[in-house]
Amino acid sequence: MTPLAQRATASFGSALLPQELGGPATAQLVERVERYVARLPAMSRMALRAGLLSVTAASYLTTGRSLTRLDPDARERVLRRIAALGPDAGAAIEGLKAIVLLANGADAYAAELLDRAAEHDVARPDAALDVTASLDCPSVLRADAAVVGSGAGGAMAARTLARAGLSTVVLEEGRRWTVEEFRSTHPIDRYAGLYRGAGATIALGRPAVVLPIGRAVGGSTVVNSGTCYRPPLPVQQRWCDEFGLTLAEPDRLTGYLDDVEQTLQVAPVPLEIMGRNGRLLLDGAAALGWQAAPIPRNAPGCDACCQCAIGCPRNAKFGVHLNALPQACAHGARIVSHARAERVLHARGRAQGVRARRPDGTTIDVLADTVVVAAGATETPGLLCRSGLGGHPRLGRNLALHPAVALAGRFDHEVTAWRGVLQSAAVDELHAVHGVLIEATSTPPGMGSMVFPGYGAELLGWLDRAAHVATFGAMVADRGAGRVFSVGGETLLRYNIARGDAAKLVTALEAMGKLLFAAGAVEVLTGLPAAPTVASLPALQDLLARSSPKRLHLAAFHPTGTAAAGSDAQHCPVDPRGRLRGVDGVWVADASILPSCPEVNPQMSIMALALAVADEIVADRQV
Repeated sequence: MTPLAQRATASFGSALLPQELGGPATAQLVERVERYVARLPAMSRMALRAGLLSVTAASYLTTGRSLTRLDPDARERVLRRIAALGPDAGAAIEGLKAIVLLANGADAYAAELLDRAAEHDVARPDAALDVTASLDCPSVLRADAAVVGSGAGGAMAARTLARAGLSTVVLEEGRRWTVEEFRSTHPIDRYAGLYRGAGATIALGRPAVVLPIGRAVGGSTVVNSGTCYRPPLPVQQRWCDEFGLTLAEPDRLTGYLDDVEQTLQVAPVPLEIMGRNGRLLLDGAAALGWQAAPIPRNAPGCDACCQCAIGCPRNAKFGVHLNALPQACAHGARIVSHARAERVLHARGRAQGVRARRPDGTTIDVLADTVVVAAGATETPGLLCRSGLGGHPRLGRNLALHPAVALAGRFDHEVTAWRGVLQSAAVDELHAVHGVLIEATSTPPGMGSMVFPGYGAELLGWLDRAAHVATFGAMVADRGAGRVFSVGGETLLRYNIARGDAAKLVTALEAMGKLLFAAGAVEVLTGLPAAPTVASLPALQDLLARSSPKRLHLAAFHPTGTAAAGSDAQHCPVDPRGRLRGVDGVWVADASILPSCPEVNPQMSIMALALAVADEIVADRQV
């Protein structure tokens, strides 16, 4: 950081977490924030610094003094005045707050988190993978098939192709992480290194949506919660009947889903490791007579360290870097890491391979007449457009996010939500009618502090009571209202939630409030500025009735639909077999081909459809 940026960070930090009232030392806080900010992309760093400088300027304009020269109460009033200017100003302050709290909390709890990681031996060693960094590879590789992306879709496709005898090269932009690194690396460095853009991806809109996207050998399966739901039967039927996606025909898809469950070793979360956060969700559901159950996960050997989101320090969570990818490598597949796919090579209407860029700016070409694009719903459209294959008018559109909103509750007794499985139990009472799925969810210790309201003394008080807070999250089935596009080679996302989907979020918040109060919460943290906390369900209902959806704090983890597959050539860039329209030999096998929101965590849907696409590729090559 420049000296000016450091002063602006110190100024904002002194208002948010004043040292005089028990907050961290100013120099320590600046160091913590700087450690994370240094990993952000240039545009994100610029936006953050501009925001911090704007707060500093606002203090001078309204008080004639810098924040650091005001007493703690006056600093807090400055932040509240800025946040009250409107939804955009409020969102900006909350965004700055989230970054500072993430960096501060990750460091404050780093010792506890690393100690917890070392409490038990690893559940399984790192898998045998044929991984070579792009800088150590020749500039030209030849293969039968090039797969772009090593996550849920790419790994499954690569395994099928390699087993069929095709020489297969998998290109991955991220790097391979080892279990020892997960056991010893500072949590903020794990977070920044495991996510695209250091975890700061945002879908622009009102409200904006935070969208963390994994980037590593194994893709988002390295950092997801491990939740493994089959797509509901009505969703499978709709994909088949309405979109003509014959790969999703339920009888056919069932076989692939069985394969995925066996590969991932899916099983419900055991009650003995669930943790109090999940048990409170089950308690609330039981009191209301609602359907609820432990979540099925791919985590054999899990000991509930609650670090799924920053890499499992025991290799208990069974991502594709521990199963499908080593199985592919056992049949000859090779993985090239640190390789960002720049374009699909093609000529005369046929695929010829993939060109990827190394970290030093040089390129590597994988020459292959079959290309499988599995870069994810946010990156696949840009890659195809850069390749001159983006002519379909719906490519990059139809972006569904499965948006999520959280509600927290304070209990008289300790909950210690981070002592348990990160995502452990679910309520599906509202799923069939409203498309709302509620899950008990937490974060690694210290890294979810942005759920707490206020600034200064109020915020510090909540941080002291963090162990008494339970957190539930709800996702709603949304329509594809968003869009992916590129500006100057950078991927940008635009998503304005549809009115009907915003209404679902309000329904979800009310339902989570019912669950929390039924479980014994004494107050609920709403996340809404008009009333940050409420002490009763009627008060929550009244607040929701008079609050704008633009004030909601949204996150999402399941982007889908940007290269939808189906029979309608006008609406679907990809055909029913997974082939990109307009060119031979280019296939798509990731979340982008899902024609609509899967309405549950999409890991299994992506994997099953990728297996189906890969079988189509093998059959096509045998003709």
